[in-house]
Amino acid sequence: MNTPFLSIVIPAHNEESRLPRTLEQVFQFLEQQSYTSEVIVVENSSTDRTFELAQEFSHSRENLIVLHEERRGKGNAVQRGILEARGEYRFICDADLSMPIGELSKFLPPTLTDFDIAIGSREAPGAIRYNEPSYRHFGGRAVNLLIRMLILPGINDTQCGFKCFRAETAEHLFRQQTLMGWSFDIEILYLARRKKLRMREIPIQWYFDPESKVRAVRDALRMISDIFRIHLNALRGRYDLTP
Repeated sequence: MNTPFLSIVIPAHNEESRLPRTLEQVFQFLEQQSYTSEVIVVENSSTDRTFELAQEFSHSRENLIVLHEERRGKGNAVQRGILEARGEYRFICDADLSMPIGELSKFLPPTLTDFDIAIGSREAPGAIRYNEPSYRHFGGRAVNLLIRMLILPGINDTQCGFKCFRAETAEHLFRQQTLMGWSFDIEILYLARRKKLRMREIPIQWYFDPESKVRAVRDALRMISDIFRIHLNALRGRYDLTP
């Protein structure tokens, strides 16, 4: 099979209300592009009709692949999709599409060159947030401050759900991934920094979704715990192994 230029990986857990609209917008965008592409939806242990709806949509889109991942955890779903993707560039896309899909062009050549990972950022100069309550904004900045202090200095937004990887970079990093929950981003970016890969933060437009599944206090506590797990893995040489 020919290698597509772009793979879009969409992890989806209980997304029956948002996924159909997202897929419509993604394919409308891709149909206007000159490059080849594939979209991979990884349904992740849902209890609603997410999997069935994605399958129904795939009947009219030959480049839509729908996978079922039994293990829970966003990190599990993303890893499965990234490693099954075939694209030269592999883009992680949240199912809520809080970043308009048109912003994707900022992450790809010819607009962006000389990078291994492009990180969607709500904090880079030029980024715009829409409709976000102040308590969510300041809570998110507090979490990012902890992340920068404890493990990833200099990266202003590790948790935005839109990131692009060159194929070789993705294969290497995601085969070393050990965290399968919300904190997988931190581990992947930590690994990238250890390997001195080229990371670029891309300012995006981002719209707050009141149906967001992020829970600031709970998820912050989990992240802190996972950060110490990452440091422990490093001390034990877990990341020195060749995947």
